[in-house]
Amino acid sequence: MRVVSGKAKGTKLSAVPGTTTRPILDRVKTALFDILRPSLSGKVVLDLFAGSGGVGIEALSQGAGRCVFIDVEKSAVKTIRANLEATHLSEWGEVRQTEALLFLRKENRVFDYIYVAPPQYKNLWQEALRALAEKPSLLAPDGQIICQIDPLEYEPLLLEPFSEFLQRKYGNTLLVFFQHK
Repeated sequence: MRVVSGKAKGTKLSAVPGTTTRPILDRVKTALFDILRPSLSGKVVLDLFAGSGGVGIEALSQGAGRCVFIDVEKSAVKTIRANLEATHLSEWGEVRQTEALLFLRKENRVFDYIYVAPPQYKNLWQEALRALAEKPSLLAPDGQIICQIDPLEYEPLLLEPFSEFLQRKYGNTLLVFFQHK
């Protein structure tokens, strides 16, 4: 696992010890940021269920202005902080140890990109989208929510005020993109 492009390109990232997280594959991360890169500069990113922080760190490396990393696991938070130090991106990252859905209910900041990559097969991606639908002001008017799930988990969601506008499948990973209607 490494940073694939930008200021910290090539820096190896540590994985969270154990088997509770599933880091994003480099090829999926490359494809994701090929989509996001044109509009990423200076943006504020929320990395929910952040694990090792690979997506948020990639966003910072490729020009995002700030990233908030959320994970409930102490070992994940420790790994994210170590990875931010290793990439020299700590100044632009905020790491919080808290439950993702609780964070969404209490938070009031606005994010340009919200990346949701929860543990699989627990419907947490749907719960996170529902929580965001209850507080749509968390997503900037031209912002995007990106959910990373197993394709077997997918089912269409009709959620006001968001609409699905893009899907990309990479092996056992499905990226589903949402925006304001």
